[in-house]
Amino acid sequence: MKDIRKFDSFSEFYAFYLGEHRNKVNIMLHLFGTGLVFVMCLGILFQRRYLWVPLLPIVGYGPAWIGHYFFEKNRPATFLYPKFSLKADFLLFYHVITGKIKIF
Repeated sequence: MKDIRKFDSFSEFYAFYLGEHRNKVNIMLHLFGTGLVFVMCLGILFQRRYLWVPLLPIVGYGPAWIGHYFFEKNRPATFLYPKFSLKADFLLFYHVITGKIKIF
């Protein structure tokens, strides 16, 4: 079933996004994927491995999608809201590592 919600702002979307990320294993898989993206970006820049760039979405979203399908039991927001979803993934990462969102 297609979600037809329209979000007027990113903050509105982020509230929805957080509601779709309640399972701690799912959140940890998101953090793992986002962390790998950061590490790969450094590797791409410092080792000049530009052919790795197409792998970034797979590395970043692969673990997150596993979290949604097997642990959260919902559909990733990426498919309907790609830009907001990407921004929210990075914001979730930041909020967890700074302690604003606690998962333990």
